[in-house]
Amino acid sequence: MEVVKINGACKTFRVDRNEVKALNGIDLSINAGEFLAIVGPSGSGKSTLLNLIGCIERPTSGTILFEGSDVTRLSEDELAEIRSAKLGFIFQTFNLLPVLTVRENVEYPLHLRKTAKDERDKKTLAILKEVGLEAHASHKPSELSGGQRQRVAIARALVGAPSIVLADEPTANLDLKTGEDILKLMKELNRKHRTTFVFSTHDPKIMKLADRIVELRDGEIAGKQCT
Repeated sequence: MEVVKINGACKTFRVDRNEVKALNGIDLSINAGEFLAIVGPSGSGKSTLLNLIGCIERPTSGTILFEGSDVTRLSEDELAEIRSAKLGFIFQTFNLLPVLTVRENVEYPLHLRKTAKDERDKKTLAILKEVGLEAHASHKPSELSGGQRQRVAIARALVGAPSIVLADEPTANLDLKTGEDILKLMKELNRKHRTTFVFSTHDPKIMKLADRIVELRDGEIAGKQCT
């Protein structure tokens, strides 16, 4: 089943008086449960494509269907609701809130959804156990290693049972062994929960584990042009 279908998406940014075409006629389908890697050199459009999939940016032209609905026609409030209910995000810099504990960071998306406290507690503790951090629930991010912080970020992304988790260079700030451990964890969670993972990456370790690799060059897949 397709969870995302992109048809002819182009994205143009204005820099001073110039227009910069970041994406140029992208056609892409993403199936439920995929472990997908988007690869390409710096400036190829990987992060922009990830932002379109994540409903953070809109295409200049083209359409994006998310679970069958055309999100390019939705309001900003409706897009925010999709991001909250259907999407999880993992960043290379972790983006944890330093004043919150591990448990508070993980449960934060559920708090934003106004999830009942009993359910928040249950889901938060369950996902912390899955990522091996239940013993660190009361710690602050500053008390954790880089790998542990990324595990917190993974738990936060998954706690709300999203349709897709988007990961932007999630191993970039980790050493080799820690990066391998984090990738194995994400692959295990992908298989267990059938959650779709989409990576923007240069990391060959991610490419090796991916079900499919989509390569971008100069904002294009297979050379399709915008009209």
